[in-house]
Amino acid sequence: MTHNLRADARENRDKILEAARALFSERGLDASMRDVARDAGVGPATLYRRFPTKQVLIDDVFADELRACRGIVADGCADPDAWRGFSSVIEELCVLNVENTGFVDAFMSANPRAPVFAHHRAAVLRQLEELAARAQRAGRLRRDFAIDDLVLVLLSCRGLSSIRPSIRAAAARRFAALALDGLRENATNAALPRKPDLVDEVLRTP
Repeated sequence: MTHNLRADARENRDKILEAARALFSERGLDASMRDVARDAGVGPATLYRRFPTKQVLIDDVFADELRACRGIVADGCADPDAWRGFSSVIEELCVLNVENTGFVDAFMSANPRAPVFAHHRAAVLRQLEELAARAQRAGRLRRDFAIDDLVLVLLSCRGLSSIRPSIRAAAARRFAALALDGLRENATNAALPRKPDLVDEVLRTP
């Protein structure tokens, strides 16, 4: 009996996570707990017994995506060619951005009740700032680049999530290539307008 109950509990948990992952990925974090329970085929009581708050559910749903994001950045930083590493990070983050709306919502949210994401976000920002500085010292990344420009690229790329899922990744990679062309150091680069403080606006936890 105990074994069966544990098996049922694991099955319900898996169904909830699968439903939440699909809903959050496609619709973002606007999907409600009621939507999750309905798609998982469980009652609200079962959902809240497993996940007492929406943030707890979000943390569990996107644990794999957090690891993937950290892996993308770590791989880029490990590349001895800083520009190549920086370019790969931009491209892969753009793809992740359009393929999983909910994860990007959670990762970029300045929600003080989401310490898991705040911790990972701070670590990623530090790594990306160091990688960008290396690419600038190598003369490959434009000298007036600021980390806010990376946030600008990701925010701009999010519009691609409205197109057909089958072509989102290809569109994101092309968008990344166009963005990187503008970020590359070139003798003909025109001076950029004053940067908006997007990191403080969007990413820093208040």
